Amino acid sequence: MCSDQPVTETDYKHTLRLPQTDFPMRAGLPAREPAWLERWARIGVYDRLRDKTGRESFTLHDGPPYANGNLHIGHALNKILKDMVVRSQQMMGRDARYIPGWDCHGLPIEWKIEEKYRAKGRDKDAVPVIEFRQECREFAAGWVDIQREEFKRLGVTGNWADPYLTMDFHAERVIAEEFQKFLMNGTLYQGSKPVMWSPVEKTALAEAEVEYHDRQTDAIWVRFKVASGGNTVFAEGQDDDFAEADAALLADELHSASVVIWTTTPWTIPQNRAICFGPAIEYGLYEVIDRPEECWAQIGERLLVADALAEQVFAAGRLDMTMVRRVRGVSAGELAGLHCAHPLRGLDGAKGEWDFDVRLFRGDHVTADAGTGFVHTAPSHGDDDYIIGVREGLPMTFNILDDSSFREDLPFFAGQQVLKPNGKPGGANKAVIEKLKEPGALLALKRITLSDAHSWRSKAPVIRLNRPQWFAAIDRNVGDGQDEFGTTIRQRALTSIDELVTWTPRTGRNRLYSMMEARPDWVLSRQRAWGVPMTCFTKIGTKPDDSDYLLRNDTVNARILEAFEQEGADAWYATGAKERFLAGVVDPAEYTQVFDILDVWFDSGSTHAFVLRDRADGSEDGLADLYLEGTDQHRGWFHSSMLQACGTIGRAPYRGVLTHGFTLDAKGMKMSKSIGNTIVPEKIVQQYGADILRLWVAQTDYTNDQRIGPEILKGTSDSYRRLRNTMRFLLGNLNGYTDAERVEPAAMPELERWVLHRMAELDVVVREGYARYDFQGVFTAVFTFATVDLSAVYFDIRKDVLYCDGPSDRRNAARTVLDMLFHRLTTWLAPVLVFTMEEVWLERFPGDDSSVHLVDFPDTPDAWRDDALAAKWAGIRRARRVVTAALEVQRRDKTIGASLEAAPTVYVADPDLMVALESVPFDDICITSDLALSAAAAPDDAFRLPEVEGIAVVFALAGGEKCNRCWKILPDVGHHTHPGVCKRCDQALSAL
Repeated sequence: MCSDQPVTETDYKHTLRLPQTDFPMRAGLPAREPAWLERWARIGVYDRLRDKTGRESFTLHDGPPYANGNLHIGHALNKILKDMVVRSQQMMGRDARYIPGWDCHGLPIEWKIEEKYRAKGRDKDAVPVIEFRQECREFAAGWVDIQREEFKRLGVTGNWADPYLTMDFHAERVIAEEFQKFLMNGTLYQGSKPVMWSPVEKTALAEAEVEYHDRQTDAIWVRFKVASGGNTVFAEGQDDDFAEADAALLADELHSASVVIWTTTPWTIPQNRAICFGPAIEYGLYEVIDRPEECWAQIGERLLVADALAEQVFAAGRLDMTMVRRVRGVSAGELAGLHCAHPLRGLDGAKGEWDFDVRLFRGDHVTADAGTGFVHTAPSHGDDDYIIGVREGLPMTFNILDDSSFREDLPFFAGQQVLKPNGKPGGANKAVIEKLKEPGALLALKRITLSDAHSWRSKAPVIRLNRPQWFAAIDRNVGDGQDEFGTTIRQRALTSIDELVTWTPRTGRNRLYSMMEARPDWVLSRQRAWGVPMTCFTKIGTKPDDSDYLLRNDTVNARILEAFEQEGADAWYATGAKERFLAGVVDPAEYTQVFDILDVWFDSGSTHAFVLRDRADGSEDGLADLYLEGTDQHRGWFHSSMLQACGTIGRAPYRGVLTHGFTLDAKGMKMSKSIGNTIVPEKIVQQYGADILRLWVAQTDYTNDQRIGPEILKGTSDSYRRLRNTMRFLLGNLNGYTDAERVEPAAMPELERWVLHRMAELDVVVREGYARYDFQGVFTAVFTFATVDLSAVYFDIRKDVLYCDGPSDRRNAARTVLDMLFHRLTTWLAPVLVFTMEEVWLERFPGDDSSVHLVDFPDTPDAWRDDALAAKWAGIRRARRVVTAALEVQRRDKTIGASLEAAPTVYVADPDLMVALESVPFDDICITSDLALSAAAAPDDAFRLPEVEGIAVVFALAGGEKCNRCWKILPDVGHHTHPGVCKRCDQALSAL
């Protein structure tokens, strides 16, 4: 705008149309962002978006975090990514719904209440279960409120007023109903097999609930003396040539020989039932011919080990290879015929506990990577061991109780614990090792460090323990077995992974597919109190394999569900619950009520049913367009949701899965409170503002692990300031703009039409990028456009026109383009910089109901694209780059202070480029007062850029006087009506 102050010969500043805006350069985000949150809540932005009818729906189903603590940086990354998905899909014309949710059951919350009890010396088991569950419920509800505000502070949009909670009564009812489907379709069974067991927490754990840490333990090498070889007993499936082994000769050679096993879990030796060997491994019979002092090996004894591991084995026993001789090789067929004695067999006081033969079986899981080549097999304590036990009909042992102690009547070891209640090592290992020394069964003992499973809650080690549990069979036919995607849960899952789900990135497909191919049956039961109970009954006097062991009755199921809907899952624990549910259907006295609770992953895996299916704002077909979580959820929520849904609706509950990596510190290290390298979202928001954290997310490749730290955030802040500068320029130069100034594209100068072309190109990049969830690609493209194409080129060139022109078509064209840029940049960036783009929008369009988040990306006509024009301007920009570089040399040498003092000659070798440069005001494009073009050969001393061939520049000072208004140096300055100005400025002054 122009001032009405009088104009003197030297004072033309107030006649310039300089940018005017109240938009500050300093953002002040930490202080200002809360006001925008309050405004969005007041005007109901999320609800108003739902009122836009006729749109194709898009549902991102929220993976529920646990309601048990403040947010960490991983939470922030996850929720911001989800928010960018939802906002971008909405602004591309869809009805993008987001219902945030929380996991409220399970051990993480129960453990917190128990910690509180322990601190007060209170016994959890003495507290009535419903009272205890109520404390868990209140604890979870408190953290839901805290986390909700923390998520909202990050600018995350959604139905915060009505989130989903797994502890809501309807949710508990549906979880029970989903469990009942497994009960009724025949996939539920009670079995006894090794599970991940936490002795500290006294419950089974899912694989997703454990993490691996180094710990020290005792590794032992144990002799199992050969008991027989003459009466060869062949395992089913052994090759015929095995039976041709000379058993008698072998028995003679193995006189006093021992099979050597290696284990890092000495406490499992009392549970040994077999030894496995690898059919492809070469084994040898070795004889000890010499020994040092303090060695447990005896001269003359013979030991069976894998040849590839012999040196390691004997070194552990303080023998070098000069102290043993290899008697002969031993074939797999010969090994299959061996029986050994258990090393504890026959000891005084053993009471016959170990009076059995230990047979050798082939095992494909046995390798020669470590150990001895022979694997000690305890079917109650390992997955491979269990498989061998089932295959060979070996008995299961139940020597270890819930607290990891040996049963009270077990000879030698009664009451010894593998782990103490505090998670520290108990005396079980030491007791077993000392007992093995008595009969001379111990060959070697060594302290080692290994990576082992720990509970991610208590941080205590877990063990593999055979415990009666409830399982969902993933290879049984589901119901009648009729389904288009497969008859079993595994088949349906593999079909879903390959045919029904889009994976971002594609590696997610491979990971989950391999897990589903190899996974065992799903352990559904947990021995805890806070969760949805397994609502089933077993018949007293029957066995798990009996057809009537489980009560399957629709009337009973319906009663349970009705009670849960009205009272929640606490109804299961109320006095008289069994009679309430069974009376009139069966005799309650004949049935036992199951009090195990469901694995919390079953809860979260069922959320599709009570969120997507049951809610009015869920999904039309009960499926989600996207699940979005970290890579650890391939074994967590993605996994359990797939299993659960394949058992109930026959397919995956999602059409797309997006996974992101973990957040590391600036050095690439995992964040840890003990190390002191954690970065809390709250601190970042307080220091920088949520938009800076959101911008960091947008700038990272979330498909890999990301780094964050002070220097990285400083770089993010620099990028933010550059973008803010761009938006401030737009606002300042659009002040007072009206549609009366609008110029149609066809009437615009080439420079403006080139910007339109770039907008049309970028519109495709933005839409396709957001559709692929490529936020880094979108932001990089928009940021480069804003800071390079616009700030460094277009804005730089057009400042003169915008500031100095009077009423003119080219100024109107420039302002029209700025308006078009404003609408696109604000909306394209709104999913990322939610607060800043709202501030930009409201600066121009204030109003109680105004918000950038209520509008869509504007349509960008394909007619704006002009590839020929773009190619021409690519050449012009190359030439401009050489000129500006040449002038920068003169500026650095202080020959000139500004480019308007120059009038260079530009030598152009390419005739086509010369024609292009002659067709445009190249002096204005280079921001010089004058410029000459020449097709002649450039002087040798002309300025050149090595990477731009065929263009050279010879510098010259501009001739004439400096215009007191636009600062160009021109010959005509001072020869017009208004003193001290050029012709263009004289006309502008007359018009103004």
